[in-house]
Amino acid sequence: MLGMFPRLALAAEGEGGDLGSQLLSFIDSAAYLIGSALAWLIGLVLPGSVNPSLVKPLGYLGLITLLLLLFNLLEAARKLIWLVVVVGWVLMVARILLEAFHG
Repeated sequence: MLGMFPRLALAAEGEGGDLGSQLLSFIDSAAYLIGSALAWLIGLVLPGSVNPSLVKPLGYLGLITLLLLLFNLLEAARKLIWLVVVVGWVLMVARILLEAFHG
């Protein structure tokens, strides 16, 4: 699969550099891939409207948008988990009180 995306293959192989440069190279490759996909999708609606120099900025914007969506999903999941925990405690206390007073 990496053969289909030469830039991604180069980022995956690395050049023996440190981890930080490989991570930045991976992020750059991911942004390029996302930007290419977004440019292709925009091209389906508006043929020939995306300048190739906008692929990478479009990719970074798409990558940041995906991160924001992921964090929003995690925030929503955290709120849902708190709701389940609170309801669980309320039900547990109610059960204990019912057993204590019912005898």
